[in-house]
Amino acid sequence: MEQQAIVIALVGVLGIGAQWLAWRTGLPAIVLMLAAGFIAGPALGLIDPELAFGEMLEPMVAIGVALILFEGGLSLDFRELRHAGDGVSRLVVLGVPLGWLFGTLACFYIAGLNWPVAVLFGGILVVTGPTVVLPLLRQSSVQTRPAAILKWESIVNDPFGALCAVIAYEYFRLSGDGATVFEVVPPMLIAAGLAGLLGYAAAVVIAWAFPRGAVPEYLKVPVLLTTVIGVFVLSNKIEHEAGLIAVTVMGIALANMNVSSLRSIHPFKQNIAVLLVSGIFIILSASLDFSQLSYLNWRFGLFLLALLFIVRPATILVSLLFSSVPWNERLFLAWIAPRGIVLVAISGLFALRLTDLGYADGNVLIGLSFAVVVVTIVAHGFTIDLAARLLKVKGQTRPGLLIVGSTPWTIALAVQLQKLKTPVMVVDSSWQRLAPARQKALPFYHGEILNEATEHNLDLTQFHVLVAATENEAYNALVCNEFAHEIGRDAVYQLGEAGDHDDHRKLPDSLRGRALFQSGFGVEDVNERQAEGWVFRQTKLSEAFDFEDAQEKLPESTHMLLLVRETGRMRFFTHASRPEPRAGDTIISFSPPKKLTVEEVAAKNAGKRGLKPQSA
Repeated sequence: MEQQAIVIALVGVLGIGAQWLAWRTGLPAIVLMLAAGFIAGPALGLIDPELAFGEMLEPMVAIGVALILFEGGLSLDFRELRHAGDGVSRLVVLGVPLGWLFGTLACFYIAGLNWPVAVLFGGILVVTGPTVVLPLLRQSSVQTRPAAILKWESIVNDPFGALCAVIAYEYFRLSGDGATVFEVVPPMLIAAGLAGLLGYAAAVVIAWAFPRGAVPEYLKVPVLLTTVIGVFVLSNKIEHEAGLIAVTVMGIALANMNVSSLRSIHPFKQNIAVLLVSGIFIILSASLDFSQLSYLNWRFGLFLLALLFIVRPATILVSLLFSSVPWNERLFLAWIAPRGIVLVAISGLFALRLTDLGYADGNVLIGLSFAVVVVTIVAHGFTIDLAARLLKVKGQTRPGLLIVGSTPWTIALAVQLQKLKTPVMVVDSSWQRLAPARQKALPFYHGEILNEATEHNLDLTQFHVLVAATENEAYNALVCNEFAHEIGRDAVYQLGEAGDHDDHRKLPDSLRGRALFQSGFGVEDVNERQAEGWVFRQTKLSEAFDFEDAQEKLPESTHMLLLVRETGRMRFFTHASRPEPRAGDTIISFSPPKKLTVEEVAAKNAGKRGLKPQSA
């Protein structure tokens, strides 16, 4: 019991530690997790998951994978297919059989595996996996369409890859008794269809029960997770690995049933996914045995190169022939195909079964699957940014600002940030209030930011900071709360309540975004000052002109709003914190008009009368 507790604690520390280190350094999180598990497991012997968990290890990993696929399914909205539907459908309908065929040929002719093992492993190689693709997409900025295609392919093809492996295994298991392909495949496809129907039925029940109050709020997450696990286990009773199809269908169905009550559990499900991905990667890489790597030889090295440069490109390019996907996006998709948890988990399961059937090459699958995972993750994880730039599918890399509320103050702020080449978007539900934004050629979105459709009509991935500055402070707080779990609690801001002296009306800080300005200026405060002629000013800092010099040059009563680093990162001056300005930063301040000298006043008045100012 104590040993298991230590292993669980170490797995958590290593997994989340690797995720944090990836966030700090920008390195692929999956690579760091694999390295951490390998060092703690076979290298140092600190963790031995098989010894700690025994027979429970396989079902633990299987349920973890099922929950990850379900969570991935919840992120798939059919509205995304308006832009990526052609590519996604081709990669499912054509990509799966083509990938299976090309992978099988590479396994047999290059890796030297015997036919049964080659056919089975070729089916497993169809998977890419959300556990590796989604973290890579989060860390790199890729345009909407190729990112959507990769996401859909990784989630939808995972259960199909498992199904291919099951079909191959059952055929070779029963072929000794004279069974034919037509006697093996149709019953399995029917079983897979039944599993999908079971997942859809579970989604319908959840979508009916949750909005009607049949389940209390505090039980919704437990009920949902328990239902997912139950559907997975029951479907596996119908057919091996059919549970993956069931939970994926259940997730996709729920995502497209517009169940508003599911929005409240999104932060929790995302946290569960991060924990599961971290934990499973650490456990699987720590379970690797050096003896399993002894099977690898030069032929397997050639096989890995063929997988990267022949199998995947051929699958994508043939599948997308005559499609609407541009060639630069096809080439990008042809390169990016990291494998992850599902590949290792299914390979480990069938390696034992193939060995029991008398196929000696079955033992090779464990080491080879880990080699595929490591090579593809390292190759694609470290090159995805370079490939995206070279093929011009890179999205906006400079952090953007999303401004909710079109007012004279927010328009003036947006103009300043646009001058610094910071992506900015003004969102408002009133076409009339957006008129100044249109006149100044600012990017804008006409619609309700809290509407769920906005997530699919507006690409929010490029915006790293949100400022809610409508006339309604309660609405601003609601917007900040809604987007805090997506953008980050420290990156959602609203104007303060300094202008509201009625204490009983003030919102608790826990419900609000961070207050802009150290003074906590409210909406009324900035509107009054702007009417008096206050303006935004930009001040560039250098080694010779520091922050103190800037403060002396600016008018008295100036209030600092934010600084923009040379990288584009924005740091705001708030009532709770003040960033440390340094050389290269650009300060944006909100300040009163400069006081005119006597000569400037005389010149201004003379200009109004059409006279020349007299010289002294």
